[in-house]
Amino acid sequence: MTQHFVSTLFAVRSYFTWLPAPVVSVLMLAVVGILAFYCGNLVTSLTLRIPGSRSAALIRKIVAALRRPTRIMIALLAMVAALPAATGFSYETEQNLKLFFLFLLVLTFGFSAIIVFRIMTEAYLNRLSSREQTDDIMIRTHQTQIRVLRRLTEIMVGIVTVASALMLFPSVKQYGVSLFASAGAASLIVGLSARGLLTNLIAGVQIAVTQPIRMEDLVIINGDWCWVEEINATYVVLRVWDWRRHIVPISYFLENQFENWTHNSAAIIGVVFLWLDYEAPMDKVREMLNEIIRTCPLWDGKVFDAQVADCNAQVMSIRIIASARNALQSWDLRCDIREKIIARIRQECPEALPRARFAMMPPRPGEEAWPSELLSPKIDRPPPGSYMGPGTPGA
Repeated sequence: MTQHFVSTLFAVRSYFTWLPAPVVSVLMLAVVGILAFYCGNLVTSLTLRIPGSRSAALIRKIVAALRRPTRIMIALLAMVAALPAATGFSYETEQNLKLFFLFLLVLTFGFSAIIVFRIMTEAYLNRLSSREQTDDIMIRTHQTQIRVLRRLTEIMVGIVTVASALMLFPSVKQYGVSLFASAGAASLIVGLSARGLLTNLIAGVQIAVTQPIRMEDLVIINGDWCWVEEINATYVVLRVWDWRRHIVPISYFLENQFENWTHNSAAIIGVVFLWLDYEAPMDKVREMLNEIIRTCPLWDGKVFDAQVADCNAQVMSIRIIASARNALQSWDLRCDIREKIIARIRQECPEALPRARFAMMPPRPGEEAWPSELLSPKIDRPPPGSYMGPGTPGA
């Protein structure tokens, strides 16, 4: 088939012998590339008309994303096949053009592979996200692994593609051989200069495998509540509750201690402390708390208790625990409990509110009830006529 294609090009080229040979060769390659480009457009357009099904929809999406790379690859292949008919070029020029076209072909193929891999992983992630489970650890585990490993795979595919394309040129190949000959010094220099990058890349693989954090995990960093918004190859984006963002190197989560509130489950037990007076009727307070918690829709119905946890000379500390489905609901649940129990105590048993006390002790025998100095304190007054104020005559 290739021989027939080249013979046809020779036959067409015979009609343009009146033009300089290099000009004819350039025009022929340009025409072949343009025709192949539009033929590829026709093929991809026909593929997009596949009747609908879920798998066909994914194929149509991949084909739509690959329309331009596919047309470029078909054009490059056609021009490589047409090079033997370009007799207007010298042998060296023909070989250089062939290497250049193959170089572009390898780069386009690697780019297409990255696009296909990204579309397939995005389709899988979208299917996971469409599930109804609000807190599925397995879903967040898969999301984390796929997102981290996808970025690492894209980096590796990009490196292999560029390296393969450059190795087509003999000069680059010789440079690679000489580089391997001095691999000891080169690896030491590269390792020292890229230590941070390599550390984070390796940490990304460990994060994907060991799962200390996942997508949408709630972690505590520098005293802030943060949700894991993005896990990239070298850094993690954390979303704070007030919409700020922490950009943290991914190796931080392997080298430092941190809190993960949703590692095994998003459910969490919240704690509320009340400080009440010793006159507080605890049975009635517990009864009010039971009535309040049953009317709270944020309580998951699993854990609830109220105990006297501590006391001091003035008040006693009441510790209330209640479970919720996640940390946000736990925060709102605790605020709701505080507001309602304070309102109930103020209305039904105000004697339970904290108060300051002092005692008036009776005098001991032989002592006055109040010292005479307090009953008639001595006031030092100046002698008459000694005060020279602004309104005094002669002042």
